[in-house]
Amino acid sequence: MDFNDTPQEAAFRAEARAWLAAHAPAHEMPRGVRLDDADEAARGRAWMRELYDGGWAGLTFPKALGGRGLSGIEAVIFAEEEGRYYLPKGPFTAIGTGMALPVIARHGTDEQRARFIEPTLKGDLTWCQLFSEPSAGSDLAALRTKAVRADDGSGDWIVNGQKVWSSWAHLTDWGILVVRTDPSVPKHKGLTFFVVDMKTPGIETRPIRQISGMSEFNETFLTDVRIPDANRIGAEGEGWACCMTVLMGERLGSGAHRSGVEPLIEAAAKTPDGHGGTMLDDRAVRQALAETLADERGQNHFQARLRTMVSKGENPGAMAGMIKLAYAGRQQKILGLGMELRGLDAIAPLPGDSFTPDLQYDYIYSVVMRIAGGADEVLRNQIAERVLGMPGDVRMDKDVPFDQLK
Repeated sequence: MDFNDTPQEAAFRAEARAWLAAHAPAHEMPRGVRLDDADEAARGRAWMRELYDGGWAGLTFPKALGGRGLSGIEAVIFAEEEGRYYLPKGPFTAIGTGMALPVIARHGTDEQRARFIEPTLKGDLTWCQLFSEPSAGSDLAALRTKAVRADDGSGDWIVNGQKVWSSWAHLTDWGILVVRTDPSVPKHKGLTFFVVDMKTPGIETRPIRQISGMSEFNETFLTDVRIPDANRIGAEGEGWACCMTVLMGERLGSGAHRSGVEPLIEAAAKTPDGHGGTMLDDRAVRQALAETLADERGQNHFQARLRTMVSKGENPGAMAGMIKLAYAGRQQKILGLGMELRGLDAIAPLPGDSFTPDLQYDYIYSVVMRIAGGADEVLRNQIAERVLGMPGDVRMDKDVPFDQLK
């Protein structure tokens, strides 16, 4: 793969860079300030609308659905340029564009695509992910939230169960939901995928207080929640395939929007070393920064290759997990290095220091990424078995009906 821009790609990059320079600064987030959840989500919606109005939303989606019908490479180029700005792009936007829309586009009906894609690209609809449960985290297929047909002949589904770690579920409009509809078959085969209006009666979200002081994660309880069959994505029992489409999008998007190393290089150049120079004059510091920058660039190139596969209709499969695994470990390493560079200021930032509070928050949050979207250990197993062809683990529950598992 040639990583240099073709003349056409260079022209597209210049166009994107010029548009972003004119529009992105007005939407940048304040440094070193923790915004209220609602304020941050509102800023995210406003940026999505700006992208849509400017013709930069859903670049790979067909024009008939509100996109531009461009290639995966052009989407990568725009993400690289957009990542130069500190924009409100969190789970409240990324779950919709990176998880909900891909599964709706691939497994949904024409009516569902028309109903959800364009409003999501505009920022009119935001999404949360209702996957993990107290007893089904890394082993998602062990989920117990169930759906049964309503007995009134309407064709609706009645859902009961609990989800956890539901990012921004307390503020989003819709959720992507996987439930068990047939417990008499092995656990991966009895699942069905839905989209659900988060204002539906019977849905309760309870924020989880985190070590960072924030509460963007939630527990979500579903009690006799009625979901129309029109909100089912894919066929009954096709839920696991839909989940894999979602998780591939999540893993391919890991760390795609912003460099983690370049701000540290700038910070090192501004941090005194106590000997009349800066931390960037230290050879060990330069070596560590160079290694992490090389890792980051390598992942970005590999990420571009996998996205090119997707744009051609190919499925990267478990290779997408390599992106997530590499990003999570590298992010924690980078942020730990950043804390070391700040020295005592990392513990007690000086007044007016807007960089360190963001670094502290990201450092605490980086631990989450070793688990969220696929734990390191699970991803290593998947890569070993499905990419490297190594023997699989012994699975005692394989081919056993779910309702017979102990």
